[in-house]
Amino acid sequence: MKQLLHPNFKLNSEAFSSSEALKKHAKFLCEKGKNDETTIGKFISEWLDENDFITVKTSGSTGVPKEIKLQKNHVFNSAEATTTYFDLKEETKALLCLPSEYIAGKMMLVRAMTGGWDLHTGAPDKNPLENANDDFDFTAMVPYQVFHSLSDLHNVKKLIVGGGAIPWKLEEQLQKIKTQVFATYGMTETISHIAVRPVNGVGKSVVFSALPKVNFSQTENGCLQIHASEISEEMVVTNDVVELISSTSFKFLGRIDNVINTGGVKVHPETVEEKLSQHINQQFFIASEKDDALGEQVILIVETDENISLENFYEAFQNISNFEKPRKIYTLSKFHYTETGKIKRAEVLKTLFGN
Repeated sequence: MKQLLHPNFKLNSEAFSSSEALKKHAKFLCEKGKNDETTIGKFISEWLDENDFITVKTSGSTGVPKEIKLQKNHVFNSAEATTTYFDLKEETKALLCLPSEYIAGKMMLVRAMTGGWDLHTGAPDKNPLENANDDFDFTAMVPYQVFHSLSDLHNVKKLIVGGGAIPWKLEEQLQKIKTQVFATYGMTETISHIAVRPVNGVGKSVVFSALPKVNFSQTENGCLQIHASEISEEMVVTNDVVELISSTSFKFLGRIDNVINTGGVKVHPETVEEKLSQHINQQFFIASEKDDALGEQVILIVETDENISLENFYEAFQNISNFEKPRKIYTLSKFHYTETGKIKRAEVLKTLFGN
């Protein structure tokens, strides 16, 4: 087993003389800590126990949440790949502001414990930097947090963003930020991210590049296959349709289970959403319903209490093709979301249309 705890690891600037000392502190957090501190304590205890695996639950954005087991040596390798890629050496000062129930938050803890970082913890609020009195070398956020932290991002040198696509308007705002921002691609099964793309700066790109020792291929229907023996003994086959640029790079197009076949033309909702996000301020997504002529027709679902129609989005629709244009609009006052902030598309559609 690889070294699960680096001797230089600090939690909120507190050093620990041994694994036993950290276990004792983790027990204290479990018994006396607040909600987010309790989950941090529980995971530290799990990471340092005698088992060779950890148990992680999926977010449930595309199905029922489930628990899976991940080998600790694979988790270690994933952490090492991130620290190498982003050049995060010992004594890196990092901020954990994601829920530790899920893989993204757990991996911040693992990177810190195995890499010898000084990890500071904060509640996973919408602006975790608001009350922080420190500058940080590294942190990870979801897009919702990034949006609410724009005025404070100058306190962070490197930021990775995951848990969902970065809206176009937010990405535009990040061009004015000095912080190095990277979008990430990954899932619980790949132990957090296995590819990244620079969002701002001279190297900004729409293409995701693989982390060390990760390669890609495609299925016959264009879905991404991930070859990463350091983190998974088996090839990971995704439901994500991509444009494969090379064996180590790709452009994300959308999920295959979301693809709309309208009049014989395949439309990727995520691609349409990216274009429309430049003009639509509310939360929304693209879906489909059956149509006698087209087979399926594109529809627009908007989170709002207002009485709106397709005419409200005339300007937005000028940037998409005729096949991509929604034929109907539906509204719901409140969408269903996962605990990590992703829209539960299936549940929203079920609320609108039933089964």
